[in-house]
Amino acid sequence: MLLILFVILVALVFEYINGFHDTANSIATVVATKVLTPRQAVFMAAVTNLAGALSGSAVASTIGKGLVDIQYVTPATVLCGLLGGIAWNLITWWKGLPSSSSHAIIGGLVGSTLGVSHGDWKVIKFFEDKSKIVSVLDPATGAMVERTVVEHGGLVPKVIVPMFTSPVIGLVLGFLVMGLLYFLLRKARPRFVNRFFGNAQLLSSCWMGFSHGLNDAQKTMGIIALSLVAATSAGAFTGLPDFLSFLRTPSPEAGKALEVAVWIKVVCALTMAAGTYAGGWRIIRTLGHKMVKLHAVHGFAAETSAATIIGLASHWGIPLSTTHVISSCIMGVGSAKSVRSVKWLVVERMVWAWVFTIPVTAGIGYGLVRLFGLG
Repeated sequence: MLLILFVILVALVFEYINGFHDTANSIATVVATKVLTPRQAVFMAAVTNLAGALSGSAVASTIGKGLVDIQYVTPATVLCGLLGGIAWNLITWWKGLPSSSSHAIIGGLVGSTLGVSHGDWKVIKFFEDKSKIVSVLDPATGAMVERTVVEHGGLVPKVIVPMFTSPVIGLVLGFLVMGLLYFLLRKARPRFVNRFFGNAQLLSSCWMGFSHGLNDAQKTMGIIALSLVAATSAGAFTGLPDFLSFLRTPSPEAGKALEVAVWIKVVCALTMAAGTYAGGWRIIRTLGHKMVKLHAVHGFAAETSAATIIGLASHWGIPLSTTHVISSCIMGVGSAKSVRSVKWLVVERMVWAWVFTIPVTAGIGYGLVRLFGLG
């Protein structure tokens, strides 16, 4: 019982770190363009992250059930995975590198589960097709009918493929949106452009914050729900007092999504909001100042492009790296201005951090399991 509570505590520590580590994802551009002061921007991000975190659970279900065989997951497994993600997040935060908290926690969980299984790669769900029943409108009768659809999931389609495609999509979309704005505003006065997009960026940054919460906060929700499923299956909550019965979380049936309790959503959302308010100024400087010089119109283009991509991914339960998306959108926007305006040496450092996130955190998670003899 104490181990379960400790795992939940560590998961919330990760969520808090995620809040200040990824704060820059939603506010770096609005701070860099001086539309808001850093304190105003952080408060706005905390509120919008909170709203987004409470608005869905598709990503949490993917993390909690769709990546590894939950039969091999114990609270200790989850703890080792979390520690791997936390270690990498703190290292990259200290270096000011906007790495992916999403991939950090996924890598840690995959590595620790692999360690528990003694290196049995079958415990990792690289590909998983599952059927689910959905209600659709029958055009012939005008009535709602149930249909069985096949959903393609697993580590490769849900994590690996988006890891490579989302930055490319962000780069291209940011470039196209900024290019379109340049065309539409080619005769506009700079004063009008700055005033209009200064206001418009308030909306785009709120949308970005909401999308960030909708996707990023759900990773920890899924981890906590997964821990409680493992503990319930192992009988750790046998004889639990009635006032703690909310901790019991039965394993979901085959083909059904992992339901995330409301209290988990609320606690994770509030923790991320608190972490966001703590700020993450090292990474803000990298995204908002070191990579490319931004004005309000650039910030609007980058945030709108990134929020659109993240929102769509969240709808499909894809645990996207919001860091990768907003960073690549900023690169695309900067490239539309001038390829030389992007400081590609800074970008190179970021890309290496992206590439190493999953392997390093998986290695740490695996190593901790073997070190403590949990496998």
